Amino acid sequence: MPLGPGESDIVPALVPAARAPMRWQTVRQQFDRRAARLTRHGFLLHEVAGRLADRLDYIRLAPRRIVDIGCGAGGSRALLAARFPAAHWIGVDLSLPMLQARETNRGLFGSWIDRIRSRGSARVCGEAAGLPFADGTFDLVFSNLMLHWHPTPHSVFPEWKRVLGVDGLLLFSCFGPDTLQELRAACAEALQESYPMPFIDMHDFGDMMVAAGFATPVMDVETIRLTYPSAHELIAEARALGGNPRDDRGRSIVSGARARALLAALERRRDHAGRIPLTFEVAYGHAWKPAPKSATETVISLDRLRAGLGVRGV
Repeated sequence: MPLGPGESDIVPALVPAARAPMRWQTVRQQFDRRAARLTRHGFLLHEVAGRLADRLDYIRLAPRRIVDIGCGAGGSRALLAARFPAAHWIGVDLSLPMLQARETNRGLFGSWIDRIRSRGSARVCGEAAGLPFADGTFDLVFSNLMLHWHPTPHSVFPEWKRVLGVDGLLLFSCFGPDTLQELRAACAEALQESYPMPFIDMHDFGDMMVAAGFATPVMDVETIRLTYPSAHELIAEARALGGNPRDDRGRSIVSGARARALLAALERRRDHAGRIPLTFEVAYGHAWKPAPKSATETVISLDRLRAGLGVRGV
Protein backbone atom coordinates (compact mmCIF):
# COMPACT_ATOMS: atom_id res chain seq x y z
CA MET A 1 0.00 0.00 0.00
CA PRO A 2 1.56 3.34 -0.97
CA LEU A 3 1.75 5.55 2.10
CA GLY A 4 1.59 8.80 0.18
CA PRO A 5 2.16 11.84 2.41
CA GLY A 6 4.93 11.98 4.96
CA GLU A 7 4.54 12.16 8.69
CA SER A 8 3.85 15.88 8.76
CA ASP A 9 0.83 15.62 6.46
CA ILE A 10 -2.70 14.94 7.63
CA VAL A 11 -5.02 13.25 5.18
CA PRO A 12 -8.72 14.15 5.57
CA ALA A 13 -10.96 11.13 5.07
CA LEU A 14 -14.64 11.63 4.37
CA VAL A 15 -16.85 9.05 6.05
CA PRO A 16 -19.95 7.92 4.12
CA ALA A 17 -22.95 9.42 5.86
CA ALA A 18 -24.81 6.10 5.83
CA ARG A 19 -22.05 4.50 7.91
CA ALA A 20 -21.55 7.34 10.39
CA PRO A 21 -23.40 6.95 13.72
CA MET A 22 -25.48 9.98 14.62
CA ARG A 23 -23.43 10.74 17.72
CA TRP A 24 -19.88 10.49 16.41
CA GLN A 25 -20.11 14.19 15.58
CA THR A 26 -20.68 14.91 19.28
CA VAL A 27 -17.64 12.84 20.25
CA ARG A 28 -15.53 14.69 17.71
CA GLN A 29 -16.65 18.07 19.06
CA GLN A 30 -15.76 17.01 22.59
CA PHE A 31 -12.22 16.02 21.61
CA ASP A 32 -11.75 19.01 19.30
CA ARG A 33 -12.26 21.23 22.34
CA ARG A 34 -10.05 19.14 24.59
CA ALA A 35 -7.06 18.50 22.33
CA ALA A 36 -4.68 20.90 24.05
CA ARG A 37 -5.76 19.83 27.53
CA LEU A 38 -5.45 16.13 26.78
CA THR A 39 -1.81 16.46 25.77
CA ARG A 40 -1.17 18.07 29.19
CA HIS A 41 -2.95 15.21 30.97
CA GLY A 42 -1.33 12.36 29.06
CA PHE A 43 0.02 10.26 31.93
CA LEU A 44 -2.79 7.72 31.96
CA LEU A 45 -2.81 7.42 28.15
CA HIS A 46 0.93 6.71 28.11
CA GLU A 47 0.75 4.30 31.03
CA VAL A 48 -2.03 2.21 29.51
CA ALA A 49 -0.41 2.33 26.07
CA GLY A 50 2.75 0.86 27.59
CA ARG A 51 0.83 -1.89 29.32
CA LEU A 52 -1.06 -2.64 26.13
CA ALA A 53 2.14 -2.81 24.09
CA ASP A 54 3.70 -5.09 26.72
CA ARG A 55 1.21 -7.75 25.69
CA LEU A 56 3.12 -8.03 22.43
CA ASP A 57 5.97 -9.63 24.43
CA TYR A 58 4.00 -12.87 24.39
CA ILE A 59 2.76 -12.71 20.80
CA ARG A 60 4.75 -13.70 17.73
CA LEU A 61 4.11 -10.96 15.22
CA ALA A 62 6.18 -9.07 12.66
CA PRO A 63 3.77 -6.52 11.14
CA ARG A 64 4.64 -4.60 8.00
CA ARG A 65 1.78 -2.14 8.36
CA ILE A 66 0.20 -0.91 11.59
CA VAL A 67 -2.90 1.23 12.00
CA ASP A 68 -3.20 3.07 15.32
CA ILE A 69 -6.88 3.98 15.74
CA GLY A 70 -7.66 6.83 18.10
CA CYS A 71 -3.99 7.81 17.94
CA GLY A 72 -4.51 11.38 19.14
CA ALA A 73 -1.18 13.22 19.13
CA GLY A 74 0.64 9.98 18.27
CA GLY A 75 1.89 9.01 21.71
CA SER A 76 1.72 5.26 21.04
CA ARG A 77 3.73 5.44 17.84
CA ALA A 78 7.06 5.49 19.66
CA LEU A 79 6.21 2.30 21.53
CA LEU A 80 5.26 0.53 18.32
CA ALA A 81 8.31 1.84 16.46
CA ALA A 82 10.57 0.50 19.20
CA ARG A 83 9.12 -2.99 18.73
CA PHE A 84 8.65 -2.95 14.98
CA PRO A 85 11.20 -0.51 13.51
CA ALA A 86 10.60 -1.69 9.94
CA ALA A 87 6.82 -1.35 10.08
CA HIS A 88 4.85 1.48 8.47
CA TRP A 89 2.60 3.30 10.94
CA ILE A 90 -0.64 5.06 10.11
CA GLY A 91 -2.49 6.94 12.83
CA VAL A 92 -6.23 7.54 12.64
CA ASP A 93 -8.23 9.92 14.81
CA LEU A 94 -11.68 11.45 14.54
CA SER A 95 -10.47 14.84 15.77
CA LEU A 96 -8.30 17.01 13.53
CA PRO A 97 -7.05 19.15 16.47
CA MET A 98 -5.99 15.93 18.23
CA LEU A 99 -3.94 14.93 15.20
CA GLN A 100 -2.39 18.39 15.10
CA ALA A 101 -1.56 18.42 18.82
CA ARG A 102 1.98 18.04 20.08
CA GLU A 103 2.78 16.58 23.45
CA THR A 104 4.19 19.03 25.96
CA ASN A 105 6.09 16.38 27.93
CA ARG A 106 8.14 14.74 25.22
CA GLY A 107 10.81 12.85 27.16
CA LEU A 108 11.48 9.33 25.88
CA PHE A 109 8.41 9.39 23.66
CA GLY A 110 9.57 12.59 22.00
CA SER A 111 13.04 11.25 21.29
CA TRP A 112 11.59 8.20 19.58
CA ILE A 113 9.22 10.38 17.55
CA ASP A 114 12.14 12.49 16.37
CA ARG A 115 14.06 9.38 15.29
CA ILE A 116 11.25 7.93 13.20
CA ARG A 117 10.02 11.09 11.47
CA SER A 118 11.86 10.15 8.30
CA ARG A 119 10.17 6.77 8.07
CA GLY A 120 7.03 6.00 6.13
CA SER A 121 4.09 7.09 8.24
CA ALA A 122 0.95 9.16 7.92
CA ARG A 123 -1.96 10.44 9.94
CA VAL A 124 -5.55 10.22 8.77
CA CYS A 125 -8.60 12.08 10.08
CA GLY A 126 -11.33 9.47 9.94
CA GLU A 127 -13.96 7.48 11.82
CA ALA A 128 -13.24 4.06 13.33
CA ALA A 129 -16.30 2.36 11.86
CA GLY A 130 -15.65 3.73 8.35
CA LEU A 131 -11.92 3.46 7.67
CA PRO A 132 -10.67 4.68 4.27
CA PHE A 133 -8.45 1.63 3.66
CA ALA A 134 -8.70 -1.39 1.40
CA ASP A 135 -9.54 -4.84 2.73
CA GLY A 136 -6.60 -6.62 4.34
CA THR A 137 -4.31 -3.58 4.40
CA PHE A 138 -2.85 -4.02 7.89
CA ASP A 139 -1.14 -6.70 9.96
CA LEU A 140 -1.86 -5.02 13.31
CA VAL A 141 -4.80 -2.91 14.43
CA PHE A 142 -3.77 -1.10 17.63
CA SER A 143 -6.18 1.08 19.60
CA ASN A 144 -5.47 2.60 23.00
CA LEU A 145 -8.34 3.96 25.14
CA MET A 146 -10.57 4.89 22.21
CA LEU A 147 -13.26 2.26 21.87
CA HIS A 148 -15.35 3.29 24.89
CA TRP A 149 -15.95 6.70 23.28
CA HIS A 150 -17.49 5.22 20.14
CA PRO A 151 -21.31 5.49 20.02
CA THR A 152 -21.75 2.08 18.34
CA PRO A 153 -18.76 -0.13 19.18
CA HIS A 154 -20.45 -3.18 17.68
CA SER A 155 -20.03 -1.51 14.27
CA VAL A 156 -16.29 -1.01 14.83
CA PHE A 157 -15.16 -4.63 15.14
CA PRO A 158 -16.35 -5.76 11.68
CA GLU A 159 -14.54 -2.75 10.18
CA TRP A 160 -11.33 -3.51 12.05
CA LYS A 161 -11.54 -7.12 10.88
CA ARG A 162 -12.07 -5.95 7.31
CA VAL A 163 -8.86 -3.89 7.18
CA LEU A 164 -6.79 -6.67 8.77
CA GLY A 165 -5.07 -9.26 6.66
CA VAL A 166 -5.46 -12.97 7.38
CA ASP A 167 -3.67 -13.85 10.64
CA GLY A 168 -3.57 -10.15 11.49
CA LEU A 169 -3.85 -9.10 15.14
CA LEU A 170 -6.31 -6.76 16.86
CA LEU A 171 -5.01 -5.28 20.12
CA PHE A 172 -6.96 -2.66 22.06
CA SER A 173 -7.67 -1.16 25.48
CA CYS A 174 -10.73 0.66 26.79
CA PHE A 175 -12.36 1.84 30.00
CA GLY A 176 -14.74 -0.45 31.90
CA PRO A 177 -17.86 0.23 34.02
CA ASP A 178 -16.00 1.01 37.28
CA THR A 179 -14.14 3.91 35.68
CA LEU A 180 -14.59 7.27 37.50
CA GLN A 181 -16.62 5.61 40.24
CA GLU A 182 -15.66 8.25 42.82
CA LEU A 183 -16.71 11.07 40.53
CA ARG A 184 -19.93 9.27 39.69
CA ALA A 185 -20.73 8.86 43.38
CA ALA A 186 -20.04 12.54 44.03
CA CYS A 187 -22.27 13.52 41.11
CA ALA A 188 -25.03 11.28 42.49
CA GLU A 189 -24.87 13.27 45.73
CA ALA A 190 -24.55 16.79 44.33
CA LEU A 191 -25.92 16.62 40.78
CA GLN A 192 -28.77 14.13 40.86
CA GLU A 193 -29.92 15.14 37.37
CA SER A 194 -26.51 14.43 35.80
CA TYR A 195 -26.12 11.75 33.11
CA PRO A 196 -22.66 10.23 33.47
CA MET A 197 -20.82 8.59 30.61
CA PRO A 198 -21.67 4.87 30.42
CA PHE A 199 -18.90 2.31 29.93
CA ILE A 200 -19.35 -1.20 28.53
CA ASP A 201 -18.39 -4.42 30.31
CA MET A 202 -15.42 -6.29 28.86
CA HIS A 203 -17.51 -9.43 28.34
CA ASP A 204 -19.73 -7.51 25.95
CA PHE A 205 -16.68 -6.47 23.96
CA GLY A 206 -15.66 -10.13 23.84
CA ASP A 207 -19.08 -11.03 22.45
CA MET A 208 -18.72 -8.30 19.82
CA MET A 209 -15.42 -9.74 18.66
CA VAL A 210 -16.97 -13.19 18.34
CA ALA A 211 -19.94 -11.80 16.43
CA ALA A 212 -17.58 -9.98 14.07
CA GLY A 213 -15.80 -13.24 13.25
CA PHE A 214 -12.53 -12.80 15.14
CA ALA A 215 -10.73 -15.92 16.30
CA THR A 216 -9.59 -16.74 19.87
CA PRO A 217 -10.61 -13.43 21.47
CA VAL A 218 -9.11 -12.76 24.91
CA MET A 219 -10.17 -10.07 27.39
CA ASP A 220 -8.68 -9.17 30.77
CA VAL A 221 -9.09 -6.24 33.11
CA GLU A 222 -7.16 -4.34 35.76
CA THR A 223 -7.78 -1.33 37.99
CA ILE A 224 -5.59 1.78 38.03
CA ARG A 225 -6.22 4.26 40.82
CA LEU A 226 -4.82 7.78 40.58
CA THR A 227 -4.89 10.32 43.42
CA TYR A 228 -5.11 14.10 43.29
CA PRO A 229 -4.28 16.86 45.75
CA SER A 230 -7.52 18.73 45.05
CA ALA A 231 -11.00 18.19 43.67
CA HIS A 232 -10.32 20.80 40.99
CA GLU A 233 -7.38 18.80 39.63
CA LEU A 234 -9.39 15.59 39.65
CA ILE A 235 -12.19 17.19 37.63
CA ALA A 236 -9.67 18.74 35.22
CA GLU A 237 -8.18 15.30 34.57
CA ALA A 238 -11.58 13.71 33.98
CA ARG A 239 -12.59 16.50 31.59
CA ALA A 240 -9.32 16.34 29.67
CA LEU A 241 -9.69 12.60 29.13
CA GLY A 242 -12.85 13.14 27.13
CA GLY A 243 -15.56 14.75 29.18
CA ASN A 244 -19.05 13.44 28.50
CA PRO A 245 -20.17 13.18 24.86
CA ARG A 246 -23.69 11.97 25.69
CA ASP A 247 -26.31 13.76 23.63
CA ASP A 248 -28.64 14.00 26.63
CA ARG A 249 -26.05 15.53 28.97
CA GLY A 250 -26.85 18.84 30.64
CA ARG A 251 -26.21 21.82 28.38
CA SER A 252 -26.08 24.55 31.00
CA ILE A 253 -23.09 25.51 33.13
CA VAL A 254 -23.30 24.13 36.66
CA SER A 255 -24.24 26.90 39.06
CA GLY A 256 -21.93 28.10 41.81
CA ALA A 257 -23.87 26.39 44.59
CA ARG A 258 -24.06 23.07 42.74
CA ALA A 259 -20.41 23.25 41.72
CA ARG A 260 -19.43 23.83 45.36
CA ALA A 261 -21.58 20.86 46.38
CA LEU A 262 -19.78 18.64 43.89
CA LEU A 263 -16.37 19.79 45.09
CA ALA A 264 -17.42 19.16 48.70
CA ALA A 265 -18.63 15.64 47.83
CA LEU A 266 -15.24 14.91 46.30
CA GLU A 267 -13.40 16.39 49.29
CA ARG A 268 -15.20 13.94 51.57
CA ARG A 269 -13.54 11.11 49.66
CA ARG A 270 -9.97 11.94 50.65
CA ASP A 271 -7.93 8.89 51.59
CA HIS A 272 -5.67 8.35 54.61
CA ALA A 273 -2.88 10.23 52.82
CA GLY A 274 -5.13 13.25 52.30
CA ARG A 275 -5.51 12.80 48.54
CA ILE A 276 -8.64 12.22 46.48
CA PRO A 277 -8.66 8.93 44.53
CA LEU A 278 -10.10 8.32 41.08
CA THR A 279 -10.50 4.79 39.74
CA PHE A 280 -10.01 3.66 36.16
CA GLU A 281 -11.05 0.16 35.16
CA VAL A 282 -9.01 -0.74 32.09
CA ALA A 283 -9.94 -3.68 29.87
CA TYR A 284 -7.53 -5.16 27.35
CA GLY A 285 -8.51 -7.27 24.38
CA HIS A 286 -6.86 -9.07 21.51
CA ALA A 287 -7.98 -11.43 18.76
CA TRP A 288 -6.89 -12.70 15.36
CA LYS A 289 -8.40 -12.51 11.92
CA PRO A 290 -8.81 -16.11 10.75
CA ALA A 291 -8.55 -17.38 7.21
CA PRO A 292 -11.93 -17.49 5.47
CA LYS A 293 -13.66 -20.83 5.66
CA SER A 294 -13.51 -22.67 2.36
CA ALA A 295 -16.65 -24.22 0.93
CA THR A 296 -16.61 -28.01 1.08
CA GLU A 297 -17.17 -30.00 -2.08
CA THR A 298 -18.88 -33.41 -2.08
CA VAL A 299 -18.63 -35.74 -5.08
CA ILE A 300 -21.34 -38.38 -5.47
CA SER A 301 -21.23 -40.96 -8.22
CA LEU A 302 -24.24 -41.44 -10.48
CA ASP A 303 -24.62 -45.08 -9.39
CA ARG A 304 -24.68 -44.04 -5.73
CA LEU A 305 -27.24 -41.35 -6.48
CA ARG A 306 -29.44 -43.89 -8.26
CA ALA A 307 -29.18 -46.30 -5.34
CA GLY A 308 -30.04 -43.63 -2.83
CA LEU A 309 -33.04 -42.41 -4.77
CA GLY A 310 -34.24 -45.90 -5.66
CA VAL A 311 -34.65 -44.77 -9.27
CA ARG A 312 -33.87 -46.83 -12.37
CA GLY A 313 -33.08 -45.61 -15.81
CA VAL A 314 -31.95 -42.14 -14.77
